[in-house]
Amino acid sequence: MKPYRYRLNAVAALFALGGPAAVLAAEAQAASLPIADVVVVSATRVGHPSFDLPAAIDVIDSTRIQDGQIRVNASEALAAVPGLVVQNRQNYAQDLQISSRGFGARSAFGVRGVRLISDGIPASMPDGQGQAATFNLDTAERIEVLRGPFSAIYGNHSGGVIQLFSKDGQNPPSVELNVTGGSDGTSKVDLNAQGEANGIGYVLDGSRFRTDGFRDHSAATREQAFGKITVKPTADSKLTIVANSLHQGNTQDPLGATWATFERDPRAGELDALDPQNPKRTLAERYNTRKSIDHQQIGATWEQRFGDDRLRVMAYGGNRDVIQYQAFTKGFQAPATHSGGVVDFQRDFYGVDSNWTHVNQLAGGKLSTTIGVDYGRSKDDRSGYENYIGEVFGLKGRLRRDEQDVVSSLDPYLQAEWQSGPWMLSAGVRHSRMKVAVDDHYLGNGNDSGSVEYSHTTPVLGLLYQLNPNLNVYASAARGFEAPTLNELFYSGAGSGFNFKLKPATSTNLEAGFKARINNNTHVNAAVFQVHTNDELVVDVSSGGRTSYKNASKTVRQGIEVSLESSLAYGFTTRWALTSLHAVYDEAFGAVAKGSRLPGVPSANLFAELAWKDNLDRFGAAFETVASNKVYAEDSNREKPAPGYTVFNARVNAKQSVGNWRFKQFARLNNLFDKTYVGSVIVGDSNKRYYEAAPGRNWLLGASAQYLF
Repeated sequence: MKPYRYRLNAVAALFALGGPAAVLAAEAQAASLPIADVVVVSATRVGHPSFDLPAAIDVIDSTRIQDGQIRVNASEALAAVPGLVVQNRQNYAQDLQISSRGFGARSAFGVRGVRLISDGIPASMPDGQGQAATFNLDTAERIEVLRGPFSAIYGNHSGGVIQLFSKDGQNPPSVELNVTGGSDGTSKVDLNAQGEANGIGYVLDGSRFRTDGFRDHSAATREQAFGKITVKPTADSKLTIVANSLHQGNTQDPLGATWATFERDPRAGELDALDPQNPKRTLAERYNTRKSIDHQQIGATWEQRFGDDRLRVMAYGGNRDVIQYQAFTKGFQAPATHSGGVVDFQRDFYGVDSNWTHVNQLAGGKLSTTIGVDYGRSKDDRSGYENYIGEVFGLKGRLRRDEQDVVSSLDPYLQAEWQSGPWMLSAGVRHSRMKVAVDDHYLGNGNDSGSVEYSHTTPVLGLLYQLNPNLNVYASAARGFEAPTLNELFYSGAGSGFNFKLKPATSTNLEAGFKARINNNTHVNAAVFQVHTNDELVVDVSSGGRTSYKNASKTVRQGIEVSLESSLAYGFTTRWALTSLHAVYDEAFGAVAKGSRLPGVPSANLFAELAWKDNLDRFGAAFETVASNKVYAEDSNREKPAPGYTVFNARVNAKQSVGNWRFKQFARLNNLFDKTYVGSVIVGDSNKRYYEAAPGRNWLLGASAQYLF
């Protein structure tokens, strides 16, 4: 691994949170609460405590997900995971920006490079693109975040894996109402019910979120519904049915801003230079840039145990309708093949994953072998229109694109795990095959019909050794595979229709680390890693809401991740997540020099928290800090990078019980010192509108009432 320097502009934050924690640990000898090992399934598909796996995996429990949060964006909870960068764009039309060890950072919208899964059902499409907005955080029991080589066992676009598991219905039945309000006209109402009757568990949840938005032209309304039914016909079988829906109507898109605009007013959008009659009107206002989403999905999972063996069959299906109005200038001399400024598609998707796990004894140890096949398919009826009629903008105009796009994937896989004494050996292999077929119905600009197929075999190998009951060391390696998503194939830089010449990126992943328990109340995980990638997919041209991609040269990612969780005396706990990442182009291409940093990826970031609650769990408080180094917005690193920042947050909460009633309240103050900073960047924007401002000081107040029957 090449040497690199670690830099972080949050040294003060380390002392601010580390100092009190150290004093408390030194002065107090009172017994603190032990930290339990959490059983996870993401790395090997066979349940194990995360401490005993040769992989970097973190678990966010329901308390961290739900208490003191509005539970709208996964970024609220995932900030505490090392190696993961989850940015809230302050733009609900484009979803969160999620990257794992640098994978996924180039995404202009949605999530790419990281697999999203909810209750065992994919929240990523067969091409690898996912939407974190479909996660229902109100019913979440835990989130598992898997990074590094073992992510490759999930196939295409698995630079990392984020799995959400919702709670099962159980007795006693309950009904709960949550109400939250805050800055910028933010409000959320959530109503849920759960319970179990005659062996059937149920969870029902519905919520409505609304905000005026921190940035100009960024108002949004999101309505979500969720249902889960669990049935156990026998002691050895279980059926789980999960359904969810997401509706966002006319979600405003504020677009990015240039550095000059950000410095003038972080809330402001880019002014419309082509409209001198309205000097204060922005591009977003002129074109009324917006997006409407309707998403429904249902899935079922059947698990049957035969002694130690297990059969698991999962099937799902759904549809997603989207219409998006982009800022595409009327006077621009676009090629005939350009699709206009309105994207309109209706998507149907479905899939199935079936696997069999067999357990037997081998060479004095226990061998668990899983063999399975994963199939997915999506079909888009996609149209494009001009985003104006006459001189009126933001309206659906003439047809410019009409096609059907079909993506299918078929992935057989095999995974085996052997455990004997202090040793654990885990290995797997998956063969991913993805096909994209386009049937062009709009022939006035030529026929863009065609197809392309990508395939790759991804092996994974990991070894763990238990030095003693409280210290494990491990190493792992894998080959990774990242095919272009459907959206990355839509345009070429010359505007000549589909970019079927794009190649998949392939990578070699290496990792080594240790996991330690100290006095049962402190857990420390650390990992070093290196990833070499060939044919990295990078932004070619990004303008007016359209982004085209190309294959670049080689890249290398080298880094260190450290997480610490400790239960201290007097009700105090602390949690740290520290990442140092050296992600650069390892070979020059075009105007990009060797050694240039990958855009969208900070070289270091930190989360630290000191929390307290009384011994009866009636009151609690916490102080957080989040810090990040600067982030480049384009490949050459010549443009102004988004500067590094450090922000501090605080929260307090309270609980009461009166008979069958349970009450909770919280208050949260984010960005205590009103820091002005760029929260995320739009990588490679051709108009240099890279920057998306984060909110200044902002607040949330929430209360809930639950009745137990």
